[in-house]
Amino acid sequence: QVQLVESGGGLVQPGGSLRLSCAASGFTFSNFIMRWYRQAPGKERELVASISSIGGRPNYVESVKGRFTISRDNARNTVTLQMNSLKPEDTAVYYCNARPGGMDSWGKGTLVTVSS
Repeated sequence: QVQLVESGGGLVQPGGSLRLSCAASGFTFSNFIMRWYRQAPGKERELVASISSIGGRPNYVESVKGRFTISRDNARNTVTLQMNSLKPEDTAVYYCNARPGGMDSWGKGTLVTVSS
């Protein structure tokens, strides 16, 4: 059974940093691209960042380039999202995603609130 468990969200002031983590189990983690999505209130879920199975070729949505960094540890089955210079518009629930067997699997998400 695929499980994705996000952690690390919270309340942070504008300009601050947070580090999100996702612990994966139930599939061969090192074989799959991993993604972080987010969904702000009243908006559609959007892809924030992705990373290849071996940790290369990270991709980011334009709005987070230069501020967010995605990384993974295939020995520990974890993917992280380092978020710096946070802005109020980064406020959202952040979700970890994988597609083992071609089907989307999601965690329950972790809430990030950027506010003074």
